[in-house]
Amino acid sequence: MIRSTKLLAAAVAAFMIASGAAAETPVAAKPQQFLYMLRVAPHLHDDAKWSDKDKAATSRHFERLKKATADGKVILAGRTAEALDKTFGLVVFEAADEKAAKAFMEADPAVVAGVMTATLHPYSVALQRK
Repeated sequence: MIRSTKLLAAAVAAFMIASGAAAETPVAAKPQQFLYMLRVAPHLHDDAKWSDKDKAATSRHFERLKKATADGKVILAGRTAEALDKTFGLVVFEAADEKAAKAFMEADPAVVAGVMTATLHPYSVALQRK
């Protein structure tokens, strides 16, 4: 009886130690999903007002999104096919937290250049076509 009690105590102790070690092992947090909506800045609603600098910022914006998509950060990105005063773009992406998501959005070359304005929203993809 004493021997089985000692074995049980040893088994419980081993389980407690293993459970404690597992609890202390850091687990990478799952990235959160966000969406930022882009709108063309009002002063650029007329095609004739776009400078080469504005067009270059938009090219850098697109290249950055292509790279972020290839790297697995961006889930999808696109825009509506409407006049510049009505169109908007969406970027659905993953980030560690809201602070990182905001930094990603604010570093968008089109936003930095003032070509587009952006607003950030927490988001969750519910369905996705395969």
